[in-house]
Amino acid sequence: MTATAPPFGPTPSMSPMRRPLAAAALLAVFVGTVFGLLLGGAGPASAHAALTGSDPQDGAVVATAPKEVTLTFSEQVAMGDGSVRVLDPSGKRADTGAEPRDLHTGSTVKYGVPLHAGLPDGTYTVAWQAVSADSHPVSGAFTFSIGAPSKTTVAVPTDQAGGGLVGTLYGIARYAAYAGFILLAGGAAFVLACWQRGASARPLQHLVVRGWMTLTTATLVMLLLRNPYTGSGKLADIFDLDGLKAVLDTKPGAALVSRLLLLGASALFIAVLFGAYAKREDEREKKDLTFGLAIGGAVIAAGIAGTWALAEHASTGIQPGIAMPVDVLHLLAVATWLGGLAALLVALYRTPDIEVTAVHRFSRIAFGSVLVLTATGLYQSWRQVGSWSALTGTRYGQLLLVKVGLVALLVGVAWISRRWTARLAADTTEAQGAGAGTADATTAVETEPVTVPGNPARAAQLARQKAAVATATKKRIRDADPDRSGLRRSVLAEVGVAVVLLAVTTVLTSTEPGRTEEEAARTSTAASAPTTAGPIAVSLPFDTGGRNGKGTVRMDIDPGRTGANGLHIWIDGPDGQPRDVPEVKLAFTLASKDIGPLPVVPDRLTEGHWTASGVQIPMAGNWKMAVTVRTSDIDQTTIAKNVKIG
Repeated sequence: MTATAPPFGPTPSMSPMRRPLAAAALLAVFVGTVFGLLLGGAGPASAHAALTGSDPQDGAVVATAPKEVTLTFSEQVAMGDGSVRVLDPSGKRADTGAEPRDLHTGSTVKYGVPLHAGLPDGTYTVAWQAVSADSHPVSGAFTFSIGAPSKTTVAVPTDQAGGGLVGTLYGIARYAAYAGFILLAGGAAFVLACWQRGASARPLQHLVVRGWMTLTTATLVMLLLRNPYTGSGKLADIFDLDGLKAVLDTKPGAALVSRLLLLGASALFIAVLFGAYAKREDEREKKDLTFGLAIGGAVIAAGIAGTWALAEHASTGIQPGIAMPVDVLHLLAVATWLGGLAALLVALYRTPDIEVTAVHRFSRIAFGSVLVLTATGLYQSWRQVGSWSALTGTRYGQLLLVKVGLVALLVGVAWISRRWTARLAADTTEAQGAGAGTADATTAVETEPVTVPGNPARAAQLARQKAAVATATKKRIRDADPDRSGLRRSVLAEVGVAVVLLAVTTVLTSTEPGRTEEEAARTSTAASAPTTAGPIAVSLPFDTGGRNGKGTVRMDIDPGRTGANGLHIWIDGPDGQPRDVPEVKLAFTLASKDIGPLPVVPDRLTEGHWTASGVQIPMAGNWKMAVTVRTSDIDQTTIAKNVKIG
């Protein structure tokens, strides 16, 4: 709630000198928080894997059938049988069906899938799906051609892995897991650190227990959905026991099982907190038990937070040894702040006897949580975004900007809550100084015994009714307090913003960060993007050795870059006039990449003019262009020239 508020007292006692200083400190913390979250946000740090290259490349035309197709990724991925499928023009499998071979060399992550021998010419489709090291499924597809492009009955898949109904359910479970952890950890921390008498309050007990149940249920759902989420996408596969067993052997599966075990320990913690601890009367014993519960609860909460850090974004990328503990601190700070805010809201609406001192304590704890969030957010920003262009030019960066706006709104509402808390504290202090006699009288009325001679059951019934009336009266008086009502409304607004903020954060954790998206784009561009070198014009003399065998070949290649090109060939005689010949053909070879020769047979357009359209140049380089001219049944020659294309 009062995240930006340092420990404060009644407003009337604040000196004129301290007011500007407090305002300046408030503004400094606000700006620091927004700046930190602007660059980093509250999401974990790292990236999804991205396909950075392939052999053959997307859209390439190769002269002969390759023995295998290789895929290169930006980071480690997990692959199994069927992760890569190569389909011929008719839709039949062109690969052998074997599990992709690991072809890692140094820091290069590469996998290869063998192809059948003797594949015919045509266009082939490669569809792939894998699980990146941050636990998220990734997929894609591309095409290449053997000999020349052809029609294909295979539609390139456009749906991303992890989508559909299963992806939606998995996303809901992820959101519920975060929300459950926040309520469980933050609610328990609020009771132990801010309002220990709240351990006996049923509404707070229900809040923490429901947080535990939500987190447990969401974890079980994620464990069951994990196999179809990263595989087929079919909801029925949740009953596939072999698939579930395979999930348990993965890092995310082991993390989910570990979370369930830690939730078992947290159930014991909850039982002690709302059982023996709530009933303990001796102050010294209660203090010792508070210390023990705080240590045990912190260990359990850190362990549960670690199940996210060890299996998702923070566990991969640069500096995972630093990123994982930073991520744990970040999640604990979020839970302490937002979970404590939810507990405070419940206490204000459902338990009218909460003290102002409890609100003060939460103010200090929330302030410290924001400092931790700012520090960890700055570090995470360096890992996730990396540049201002990624902040505005990627989906992750745009979502992050939305989140920053929500954080700024949340901090602004918290400042309003701080003012209501200060006014409530001032009113409480005045009431304690001037209305002690009235309070005693009220207590006396509430505790006055009820007696009915000869009918103890009726006396007990009347006593319960009188106690209920007194409690309702007390609650009505408190609800009529405008300062308390204002505090309730502002805290309710904070919780509403926090719910939306948590939803945006959940989406961020499943979105490819801007740094990786830009790096993958740069790599792909460097590997396959065409250049604008311009049309190529070549003039070559020839001599077939026979009668009238001399002349000149002129060729234009437009636009003269990778991809499809238009080709024009003119044959001129020694006198410079157009000349017909029986046959002209062309071939391109890129010796440095062992590509070619790629044959091109142009069509005669007019006398001495041949043309071909859609001539595919699969990649940039120094290509050898060989032209064969036949001037009679037995007289022909081949002339060649190296040209730089792309």
